[in-house]
Amino acid sequence: MKRVIIILLCIIVILPASACVKNSSVKRTVKGNMKTYYEMNDGTWNCDEYTYKYRLEISGRMPNAAADSTFVYLSNLEQISFERAYMAAGVSSNSRDYFQPEEAVLVEMK
Repeated sequence: MKRVIIILLCIIVILPASACVKNSSVKRTVKGNMKTYYEMNDGTWNCDEYTYKYRLEISGRMPNAAADSTFVYLSNLEQISFERAYMAAGVSSNSRDYFQPEEAVLVEMK
């Protein structure tokens, strides 16, 4: 019985300590207008439990639009074309135009 209590106490002490280590790797929190995401100390970006290598700001003008638009994606793809960015942002009715969560996620639209 003593062993069980000791093990439970160890778990109670270790879990909060491991949570602190995880939070200390966050450099800053960004509240995007689509999703909240995190810049990590190692230069990567996190959102919805996925890790991304790049933060891309993709600007251009959609067909027949009066002004330019900017899409901010966290991505494991080094480049995303403006056409692909706006199609994946919800313009397309074709599911093949959207990114898989491990490829890229839209976090802001400007």
